Amino acid sequence: MDNYHISATDKGWELRKEGASRASKQAATKDELLRDTAMFLDGNTASVKIHKKDGTIQEERTYPRKADPRKSQG
Repeated sequence: MDNYHISATDKGWELRKEGASRASKQAATKDELLRDTAMFLDGNTASVKIHKKDGTIQEERTYPRKADPRKSQG
């Protein structure tokens, strides 16, 4: 499973894969980037940590949602 981070930048927001030197996606707003992220990761399994503007983690999402280990029974 790939790990990504959504973080604020000087120009808006970016989606960056852990260890990558460049952003995979960029957008002016966090909401716009969240919509783009779902389409970008379609067909792939990934964990996305969504940060607040101050850099702290707001939430973590797993794509697709059915791959989220916290939702499994047992």
